[in-house]
Amino acid sequence: MALKDITLGQYFPGDTIFHRMDPRTKILLVVFYIVALFMAKNALGYGLLALALICAVLISRVGFKAVLRGMKPVFFIVVFTALLNLLYTPGQGEPLVSFWIVRIYWEGVRTAFFMVLRIMLLISCTFLLTYTTSPILLTDALERLLGPLKKLHLPVHELAMMMSIALRFIPTLIEETDKIMSAQKARGADFDSGNLLHRAKALIPLLVPLFISAFRRADELAVAMECRCYHGGEGRTRLRQLRYAGRDYAALLIGLALCAAVWFANRLGIF
Repeated sequence: MALKDITLGQYFPGDTIFHRMDPRTKILLVVFYIVALFMAKNALGYGLLALALICAVLISRVGFKAVLRGMKPVFFIVVFTALLNLLYTPGQGEPLVSFWIVRIYWEGVRTAFFMVLRIMLLISCTFLLTYTTSPILLTDALERLLGPLKKLHLPVHELAMMMSIALRFIPTLIEETDKIMSAQKARGADFDSGNLLHRAKALIPLLVPLFISAFRRADELAVAMECRCYHGGEGRTRLRQLRYAGRDYAALLIGLALCAAVWFANRLGIF
């Protein structure tokens, strides 16, 4: 897996309806999608969710290659989850495969398939949010959505700012890691040969310069914010005001309709 395959936090500019949509609407749509995803219990429900995601990717024009490339870093987790569900899900009747202490039942195959599909759809929908929304708009949307918590004296603006900065610095740290790896390879370091344990040990020398670089960037960012008299959200104005449009209300209705459709699909009890 190459570091360039990690696309979390990247933003792909565009002029599609997804890019022009209010960021609050996109966050709520992701929440609706995740709720529907955990509600789904059969093939019909998962089919509806997969179809909805495919339509969203086509409308956003991000491209399926970008979404699939973002799945590479979690490939091991997906395979490990599938194996756990495949081997440890009890079933009824005769097992499909019986070897030594291994018993694979039809229920295990079904559970593993749906679990893998759920993880892939979950990661893809969250990636689509960051692909079509800039970090600044995400910060404003999170702050507006969490606004009611201000009555409980929670630092909503600071929390939204920290989440946005963390998301924004993911591509920067990945690029910095790639530069450090290239520099150490030029000095004879080997990160590609050996078994998994040997490769993990070879990555340890990367941690010290990477942490130093991260702390230096954080210090520079803090100094820059102080020089610009940043003091939280008090009295802060915004160049772009968030306003709902007709497409936002239509998208929210589609999200609610998708949740209702998945609930109805569960009632049908198909597969």
